[in-house]
Amino acid sequence: MTTPLADAMSQLAIYDSLTGSKRQFVPLKAGQVGMYVCGMTVYDYCHIGHARVMVAFDMAVRWLAQLGYDVNYVRNITDIDDKIIARASENGEEIGALTQRFIDAMHQDASALGCQMPDAEPRATDHIDEMQQMIGNLVNNDYAYAGDHGDVYYAVDSFADYGKLSKRNLDDMQAGSRVEVETDKRNPFDFVLWKAAKPDEPQWASPWGQGRPGWHIECSAMSTKCLGDTFDIHGGGHDLQFPHHENEIAQSEAATGCEYARNWMHVGFINVDGEKMSKSLGNFFTIRDVTAKYLPETVRFFLLSSHYRSQVNFSDSALDEAHNSLSRLYNALKLAEQQKGQSIIINAELVAEAYDSAAGQDFIKAMNDDFNSSTAISVLFGLARDVNKAVKAEDVTAAWQSAQQLKALAQVLNLLQQPVQQFLQAATGEQADNGLDDAAIDALITERHDAKASKNFARADEIREQLKQAGIELEDSRAGTTWRRA
Repeated sequence: MTTPLADAMSQLAIYDSLTGSKRQFVPLKAGQVGMYVCGMTVYDYCHIGHARVMVAFDMAVRWLAQLGYDVNYVRNITDIDDKIIARASENGEEIGALTQRFIDAMHQDASALGCQMPDAEPRATDHIDEMQQMIGNLVNNDYAYAGDHGDVYYAVDSFADYGKLSKRNLDDMQAGSRVEVETDKRNPFDFVLWKAAKPDEPQWASPWGQGRPGWHIECSAMSTKCLGDTFDIHGGGHDLQFPHHENEIAQSEAATGCEYARNWMHVGFINVDGEKMSKSLGNFFTIRDVTAKYLPETVRFFLLSSHYRSQVNFSDSALDEAHNSLSRLYNALKLAEQQKGQSIIINAELVAEAYDSAAGQDFIKAMNDDFNSSTAISVLFGLARDVNKAVKAEDVTAAWQSAQQLKALAQVLNLLQQPVQQFLQAATGEQADNGLDDAAIDALITERHDAKASKNFARADEIREQLKQAGIELEDSRAGTTWRRA
């Protein structure tokens, strides 16, 4: 007998940026998925745009694994680059010390956002040999050429399919180009594979002289090394589609003669208050900036509340709304746990039962529709409403069942997995202080209960109004009174 998720494995559809269509996902090897995602260039702290890419692919990997796939998730680290060299020089810091510092910070940020570590994190400087081998292959087969000053370039007009990912025509690009032809370039759109050495910069010996690799060749070499000539999914931010991913295709397919990636996934942009995030505009936020103000799970919830391909607007009001929405889900769990008198503990049996329910089937349908976490979260809110209705109706069994399903389905999104009271207590410090701490609120609720018991309803109403003015909402049931900050 097959399980709902076993049946669902063959129903996953992914939007492929290359074909511009949503297609049934068919892996190269049954039951296995190879995924490569372009990672960070480690010269600074990760920003909220990086957070979106981290969370989006963490969500995708978790869902693929939930479906039963054995996922090999590779995310590279670019630890040699012009920006890294410039920042190290500016700081008077060794390049290795700088990059390790920001690699450690990146791992801390990803962990805070509830992201699992990739299965492999190849660093560019560990794969110089593979890059040189690929460059040599391209030169020997006339896809690349050495300039007169030690640089090696990829000849874009040698690859007939150049532009197929970004839907750009090379002839049109050249006709409208104002790019000045560099001394050694045959075409203004040719891109560097190997950079000739400069004084006081890291360098390696090569057939073309001392130097270091270009950015694009790094990902081609590392993805091939880790996943083979062809693999299932290549991902990254939308901003990488051109030129980075376009150039990866040109390099890799010319070097191997094989299709590079079967599916291309690109994560949408994040704007800040309706504008592109930029340090020059003063609207640039690191993950650390945001998680210092909002709980990391709130940030994760915010990012998953929109489809990964959509453009998202980041603002304080959007994060406040995410906080309130996530708190509503946790409060539904709190009501059910209070009524039942125990905490919900998720196990494999409960997860299987949850996916077999009507809500579970809706959740599967959403996630199999190109990882639509936004619609999946709406299923969670439906379950939260079911919990609230059942609690009010004093139907303990129905409330408990819906709450179990809610927490079990949220598990794959890595949401709602904290102990309820732990999250809600932490959440009270996330919003602006209303002048009442938890102890003061509980004391007023106790006083109100005593006032009602002694039929002093005027005082009971007075306390309710006092709490309301302080932004505290009460909900009465036979199980008692619960509260939340509005």
